[in-house]
Amino acid sequence: MQATIHNEFLTLTVDTHGAEAVSLKNAAGQEMLWQADPAVWKRHAPILFPWTGKLTGGAFTHKGKTYPGGQHGFARDVEHTLLCAEGDTIRLELRSDEKSKAERFPFDFVLTSTFRLEGRTVHHTLTVTNPADAAEELQFRIPFDDKHTTTDYEFRFDQPESPMILDAYPNGLLTGKCGYRWKNEQSIPLTDDLFENDSFCMAGLRSRTLGIYEKDTGKGIVCNVEGYPYTLIWSAPAKPVRFVCIEPWHSLPGAQTDPQEWSQRAAAACLAPGQTWETTLSTTFER
Repeated sequence: MQATIHNEFLTLTVDTHGAEAVSLKNAAGQEMLWQADPAVWKRHAPILFPWTGKLTGGAFTHKGKTYPGGQHGFARDVEHTLLCAEGDTIRLELRSDEKSKAERFPFDFVLTSTFRLEGRTVHHTLTVTNPADAAEELQFRIPFDDKHTTTDYEFRFDQPESPMILDAYPNGLLTGKCGYRWKNEQSIPLTDDLFENDSFCMAGLRSRTLGIYEKDTGKGIVCNVEGYPYTLIWSAPAKPVRFVCIEPWHSLPGAQTDPQEWSQRAAAACLAPGQTWETTLSTTFER
């Protein structure tokens, strides 16, 4: 099932399957989200919960039991309950049940996804109760129109950056190494070869925002990544590039040598019963 809200600038549609934004159009009716062409990449803007990246050995353990798990958790692949879709807000909820605790994730949780429109900005808030971590990724169509090509675009920070890049193996697990790809650069040119070795996971950003910009017109889609310890940029290995992702993360994939025990997982937000954790990703569409 899908729900739609709109204001004078934006029309947003969210699917209850995965609580995933599947369409975002501007006032002229132009689609700005990637439309999940299965020949390239079949998703739009999935939620990554209750872990990000891949698990060491494709599984984790808790109290002696092993739970197999795929990349980025399971919230993106299951049905969420629509709580409301009115005015400028869509709210959905995913709750653990006995089946999910027995087969997928042995903890009680409530994951609430709230989408709110404010002018040209979409605010997406994830609220988690009890142990878990979460993140989101947004895919934006490139080029914005048929007059531009890949190299007409660049990622742009709001100040010069020397992001620390966390290295990963081809299987997606972290190597434990890190280094610099760009130093004191405010922009990263987009090319068809930029993501030939997959994504770039950046740590230590000082910038409040990271966006994808059309260089000649100044049009852009800008994410507020302030408060996120890690931010990734990524696209599927298609030439020409058909979309780009900006992915603010609060967690990390496993490392090749990590233990599988969930309680020893690095970079996870673990909450005591009754506690709540919340994060908001705000994205502004100037096009």
